Amino acid sequence: MKNNEVLAEEISERDEGALKFLKDIKWSRIDNPKGFKPEFYFDTNPYFTNTVLTKTNHMIDEDEPILEKAIGTEIQWHPGKCLMQKILKKSPRRVQRTQNLLQRLKTESFFNFFNPPQVPEDDEDIDEDMSEELQNQMEQE
Repeated sequence: MKNNEVLAEEISERDEGALKFLKDIKWSRIDNPKGFKPEFYFDTNPYFTNTVLTKTNHMIDEDEPILEKAIGTEIQWHPGKCLMQKILKKSPRRVQRTQNLLQRLKTESFFNFFNPPQVPEDDEDIDEDMSEELQNQMEQE
C-alpha cells in the first residue's frame, strides 16, 4: 500500500503498526445499487477486534461514475488504541496541576477511510458551507 502514491499519502506513521496485521485485500462489485466494496482482512491485533473492515461505495452510473454514498465498518478499537483520534492533555489555570483534562481531536489516519462523510437525506439540512465541505470530502473519497 505504501508503494501506491495515492494510498501512501493516507498512511500515517501511527497507522503502520496496525497495518502490519493486514493479511489480504479483496474487492467485489455490487449491483443493487451499483457500486463496489473493498474488504480488508486483518489478523488478531492489539489495535481493534474486527477481523474484516469494509467500505461499501454506492455509485451514480452516468458518463463518469460519481460516489453517491459510502458506508464503512465501525471499527471496534481496543481502549486507548484508536488511531483516528489524538488525545491531548491540558492543565487549565484553575485546576490543580495534578489534574488533567483529556481532549480528543480527530487526526489524519488511513482508518478514516472506513468513516466516510455522511450526506444528510434532506437537502434543507445542508447550508452553503456544509455543502462545499461535503462536496470536497466526497470528491476526495
